[in-house]
Amino acid sequence: MAVPTPRQSEVLEFIRNFLRRKGFPPTHAEIAAGLGFRSPNAAASHVRLLAKKGLLEVAEGVSRGMRLAGAAPEEESGLPVVGRVAAGAPILAEPHVEARFEIDPSLFRPRADYLLRVRGDSMIEAGILSGDLVAVHRTRTVEPGTMAVVRLDDEVTVKHWRPRADGRIALEPRNAAMAPIVVDPASTEVTVEGTVVGVLRCGIPVATS
Repeated sequence: MAVPTPRQSEVLEFIRNFLRRKGFPPTHAEIAAGLGFRSPNAAASHVRLLAKKGLLEVAEGVSRGMRLAGAAPEEESGLPVVGRVAAGAPILAEPHVEARFEIDPSLFRPRADYLLRVRGDSMIEAGILSGDLVAVHRTRTVEPGTMAVVRLDDEVTVKHWRPRADGRIALEPRNAAMAPIVVDPASTEVTVEGTVVGVLRCGIPVATS
């Protein structure tokens, strides 16, 4: 693998940072704007040279058709789809990622970091069915009433977050047939993993209430 020039290194670092922020690669125009090139053609030239040096993989004729050579999963385009989560392991640990879904993370507000496959029917009255993918923004703090992804000891669940005056937390389903889960953080480890910012069914975003 050849060594990049200083300017090529800047381009490579710009692409790397863009991927981390957005979840998908930049266009030549975005590289040019970000690094002060006079035209997208200058950025395209650097991209071609980086590809020749084995530092980038480029799909010809595709606007965002580039990826870092040997890129880690989080640097690839789209969003990781997380299935069943093993006890005690981080949600985005490699064994949990079933695939990557080609969707722009910035379509969601706030930006989505991953998609979690829903199991069960506890949120059906919010329009979320078993097998749907919920888009999740990673955060450790949420406002009361927020639909959140919560870890209870070794289980991950999607519920509305409702702190109580006595210090306990009620995790409310959206299914009239189910009662809230009420937990005491003093005896049960309760961790917010993120907020639900959208839901997809068969790849199509749908509204939630």
